[in-house]
Amino acid sequence: MAAKLSTYRAKRDFEKTEEPSGSKKVRKAEYPRFVIQKHDATRLHYDLRLEHDGVFKSWAVTKGPSLNPKDKRLAVEVEDHPLDYGDFEGTIPKGEYGGGTVMLWDRGYWLPEGNENIDDALKKGELKFVLAGDKLKGSYVLVRMKGDKYGGKRNNWLLIKHKDEWASDDGEAALRKDKSVASGRTMAQIAAGKGKAPTPFMLAANHAIKPDAVWSTDGNEPPSEPKPARRTATRRATSTKPKTARGKTATAKAVKAKIAPARAAKR
Repeated sequence: MAAKLSTYRAKRDFEKTEEPSGSKKVRKAEYPRFVIQKHDATRLHYDLRLEHDGVFKSWAVTKGPSLNPKDKRLAVEVEDHPLDYGDFEGTIPKGEYGGGTVMLWDRGYWLPEGNENIDDALKKGELKFVLAGDKLKGSYVLVRMKGDKYGGKRNNWLLIKHKDEWASDDGEAALRKDKSVASGRTMAQIAAGKGKAPTPFMLAANHAIKPDAVWSTDGNEPPSEPKPARRTATRRATSTKPKTARGKTATAKAVKAKIAPARAAKR
């Protein structure tokens, strides 16, 4: 595990940033989890993270995920992240790697489509999968681009929504749901350290990030923002079961039903 997170850890100084180092043990879940974090860094983007083999496989989606199958969103593959990063919401200090405000924009469960092994699909450069989240649902595909038209060494993919009951001609519809799924806060509230603490998803409740998770490079909050009173993180752990398919979130059961025929065929 340490080898998988070596790049992640080498890019960060954990004495200056409160980002998780990967040292905390996460809770087990019936299905692999995903999170999408809205990240206001040098450029605003959305970080898609899929739980696999003990880490989050991660892509920076430059314009955010679209619900329109006609849209092809650039998704730059980045280093694997620790699973406890799935509960991080706060502000990375200015001057540190990825400095800026991070929101837990969406989270839930995912499964690969078809009967291909996930590692084989990633190696081949085409991963089809289903999301069961609060904001994103249904089938997607990540397709690795051939070459790099930007002239760099980035590993570029395209994130594309498949046509299903959750697709929409209004590709930006999900992006307008612009509050944290973990705390209900806006980006401005997160940056100011205001509002309630985010509810945990990956960790036990007593490991939840505090609402005033705001740091600058010297460890102090920006002088223009008064420090809010700390609130006690909730002790009630969130369920590892998703909500109902016809409610705000597609259920893991519905996702499993979509994948089951292919897995049965594989046997």
